[in-house]
Amino acid sequence: MALGRQEAVERELLIGWHEMPSAPGHVFYDRLNGMLDEAAFDREVEALCAAHYASGVGRRSIPPGRYFRMLFVGYFEGLDSERGIAWRCADSLSLRQFLKLGASEAVPDHSTLSRTRARLPLEVHDAVFALVLRLVAEQGLVKGRRVGVDASTMEANAAMRSIVRREDGAGWQAMLGGLARTSGIATPTTDQLRQFDRTRPGKRVSNADWISPVDPEARITRLKDGRTRLAYKPEHAVDLDSGAILAAAVHPGDAGDTQTLEATLEVAATNLEALALAPGPGNEVEVVADKGYHAREVLKRLATSPWMTRIAEPARRTVLRWHGDDDARRAVYANRARLLSGVARVALLLRAVLCERAFAHVLDRGGMRRTWLRGRDNVAKRYLIHVAGSNLGLLMRALVGAGTPRAAAEMRLFWSIADDHVLLGLLAPTVAGSVPPAAFAVITVTPDDRALSTGC
Repeated sequence: MALGRQEAVERELLIGWHEMPSAPGHVFYDRLNGMLDEAAFDREVEALCAAHYASGVGRRSIPPGRYFRMLFVGYFEGLDSERGIAWRCADSLSLRQFLKLGASEAVPDHSTLSRTRARLPLEVHDAVFALVLRLVAEQGLVKGRRVGVDASTMEANAAMRSIVRREDGAGWQAMLGGLARTSGIATPTTDQLRQFDRTRPGKRVSNADWISPVDPEARITRLKDGRTRLAYKPEHAVDLDSGAILAAAVHPGDAGDTQTLEATLEVAATNLEALALAPGPGNEVEVVADKGYHAREVLKRLATSPWMTRIAEPARRTVLRWHGDDDARRAVYANRARLLSGVARVALLLRAVLCERAFAHVLDRGGMRRTWLRGRDNVAKRYLIHVAGSNLGLLMRALVGAGTPRAAAEMRLFWSIADDHVLLGLLAPTVAGSVPPAAFAVITVTPDDRALSTGC
């Protein structure tokens, strides 16, 4: 056999459809696409976005459903940037099928994703998140009885060395140079400034004094790993009976937990109301949170709302003084009494597990621990669809036993022969009993095919 050599590629003038490269598709994305088609996802998304496009004039944009599908790919593939999403979709024939691209259509560029994101307001992304949550609720995965709330940190696309003073716009280097000259260093070098900055007393950086010129909405924050960076604060409201994320809000990085709790609960209440599960008189919903959310003013306001609090109380060394505020006293004592039951201990344990798991899926595995966008609205748009992808993963896990394409690939096929039928299923390699009945399909085969039905 002669050695084959790579020659220059000649473009064909005409090519038949049957000669186009094709792939069998990815079982996970095929099943997800089928589920979205059954729910008329594309039509509903187009109706939500129609008001933000011109009617019948100008160049046609990419379908809105394709834009949101590409962001779903960002979650499922763990991609942190829109450029990476575009590259991954262009590199995979199965993802082209998931995006419903024709044979001659190109994968949308990352700049197209950016323009589409800028065109569609945050309210549209909220509506798409609510649409996905409705699909999850239709499968009985949203109970709306116990809601756990927790927050994390997300590093912003801005560097600490670029911050400037709010009052005069002076940069960090200029401030250090002035302090170094005052301390006796006439013409400090860069190394001297760096050493001076390490050892100078009273080193503090406050959001009241400093701001980032490239992302003014980012705030100086201590991240979970102890680093001080410009960041945002994502906060989740999670259904503790299923793990579905009911609300995902992006707050300023320096906002305290007690300042953001009620805003996140308001979003969760709106989403539950759309599912006919809204908290109300006679339908109280438990709010479970850690001690960072405990404050007498918060408890006092929530005591008059349909939310029933089970918020952990921090240990105190002093006696509480109420100064005549009987409403706050009653709210704090009632919350303390609700923490003494076994139901509360189970709820707090579930909050710790499910809320941390949701952040691990979205931020760490999903690639959103650091954002490459600037501005809180832009970050919130991408983050909402990322969390919607997490809810789709929860739905897929319930239907087919795998919540991500990687999990589906790691599962193994097994065959069980019964007469002229073969039971084909997906079996988790570690916990066989975790596969739901919906993950199995009965396929009829002929006797000649039995020889192929060997064990894996």
